[in-house]
Amino acid sequence: MASRLQGKRAIVTGAASGIGRASALLFAREGAQVLISDWAEEGLNETAKLIAAEGGKVIAQRSDAGKETDVDNLVARALSELGGLDVYFANAGISGGSWAFEDTTVEAFQETLRVNLLGPFLAIKYASPHMKKQGKGSIICTASVAGIRAGAGPIAYSASKAGVINLVQTSANVLRGTGIRVNAICPGLIETGMTKPMFDYAKSRGNERRLGQLCPLTRAGQPDEIAAAALFLASDDASYVTGHAMPVDGGITSTLPFVPPKL
Repeated sequence: MASRLQGKRAIVTGAASGIGRASALLFAREGAQVLISDWAEEGLNETAKLIAAEGGKVIAQRSDAGKETDVDNLVARALSELGGLDVYFANAGISGGSWAFEDTTVEAFQETLRVNLLGPFLAIKYASPHMKKQGKGSIICTASVAGIRAGAGPIAYSASKAGVINLVQTSANVLRGTGIRVNAICPGLIETGMTKPMFDYAKSRGNERRLGQLCPLTRAGQPDEIAAAALFLASDDASYVTGHAMPVDGGITSTLPFVPPKL
């Protein structure tokens, strides 16, 4: 059976840990050459070592996902050192602070939008011209269930992720006829570095089994499960999928809040 990304060149941001690391590893296992990026250099280098240890081709570049020159340079490096760009997974993001308006500063709100929303915009802006030339490409952005419904994240974070969902819908139509597919993944509660404080708190109280209890699958998710969705969207298996925001959330967005019946 052929590898699903054989011969493809991919950028994965936010690759120092969590969903980004899991996705970069999976993309490489499936045959892609990967250019990985993150601001956290130590974690980024560790991801590169893990990929190289499995025989994958990897380049690591420390960069800021929300800084235009950094994104431009990242795409330019993919073109020069990988020979092209087929997949851009704009995954980098930050949690965005407080749930309360009085504790949310304008500066914190703007920084959250800069990383979480401007970052995917820049990815699309700089990747799409090169993908147009080859007549195809896949751009994937990490949104969140917090962008679909309230109650899943802080104010700024939720607003930024709602923006990502609209961004991919708009971009898919702006890029109509080019062969470029633009999609979003909306993770639910996933055990990552971003959610570690929540998981650690629950574990300290002996309540870790309650995490994700409101989902139909009654559990939290793992980064590998989001990586599998990213692989699908990156691959030709998703050749007729664009403008889609895919929840990977254990089913939490399928329902309104209710008290689950005892089985």
